Amino acid sequence: MSIFSNIKETLDKKLPFVTYRKPNTSKVKGWFQQNNDVITSENYNESGFIFAPFDSKEKAVLIPKNQSTYTEEEVIIDNILANNTNHSPDTASEENHIQLVEKGIAAIKNQEFKKVVLSRKEKVELSDFNLIKTFQKLLSNYPTAFVYVWYHPKVGLWLGATPETLVSIQDKSFTTMALAGTQVYNDTTNVTWQPKELEEQQFVTDYITDRLSDISSEITTSDIETIKAGKLLHLRTILNGKLKTNTASLIKSLHPTPAVCGLPLEASKQFILDNENYHRCFYSGFLGELNINDKESNLFVNLRCMEVSNKTVNIYVGGGITRDSNPAKEWQETVAKTTTMKKVL
Repeated sequence: MSIFSNIKETLDKKLPFVTYRKPNTSKVKGWFQQNNDVITSENYNESGFIFAPFDSKEKAVLIPKNQSTYTEEEVIIDNILANNTNHSPDTASEENHIQLVEKGIAAIKNQEFKKVVLSRKEKVELSDFNLIKTFQKLLSNYPTAFVYVWYHPKVGLWLGATPETLVSIQDKSFTTMALAGTQVYNDTTNVTWQPKELEEQQFVTDYITDRLSDISSEITTSDIETIKAGKLLHLRTILNGKLKTNTASLIKSLHPTPAVCGLPLEASKQFILDNENYHRCFYSGFLGELNINDKESNLFVNLRCMEVSNKTVNIYVGGGITRDSNPAKEWQETVAKTTTMKKVL
């Protein structure tokens, strides 16, 4: 049975599952839970596939290895072109988002924090939604992203194609990344970045290095590089190190990252919870393989994602705000990010 038939059969039975493909590979993997219990992770020492929300005070849902059937398959999908989208963003959300960004910039100038990541949710109504086709389009169009579909009958249905690794752990060695800055891809990665974006990237790299200093050793950082994710470009720095403690302490040190929250962490997170006026849920949380082969975990930040409910799709997008941010440009950046997701619908 193909992995796509497995998805259809498991959906029909209303049982939890996740199928996913790691960046730059062609192997699609799946965990299909044999019951419909909601199992949560207590302290990240369990083994299975974890789906964790933005707010770490909320519970992370686990599809446990010992209660699931695992399958994997090489999947080569001919290039399925994503549609040109004619969904237009609504003007009310434009006004709201610009006001939110203005409020964030004012708080930065008032020295409440240095950076905050502000987001919004956009609803798209669909006359029909084909999960397998949409998943195949994501696989075809985002070869360098972590692409997934995750379902639990008591929690919801989510899909995404994220460019950001939270952390990969093998024994005591780990790799993570600092990701910031966005511009639209125009046939080249050889682009000029503005001081605002380079400064934001440095903030994130320094912050992560600092957070890791107590729990790890031998931290090395790569040069900044420009990477492509769908039709967008970002700045990325890779960080490697050796873990002195356990996986749980590393995850807690990294999540939420400055790329989804801000700097300093607590002040920017409080601003988000007080001012965004919607619940992020699993958007900007993390997901992936947890303690799969004894000491191996591969976790990704849940960006470029959508939540599907009946014939409504909620698309989640955001951007990093610093002192020099331009509210109208920040709105346009979120539009570019929603366009990326709308094309596969």
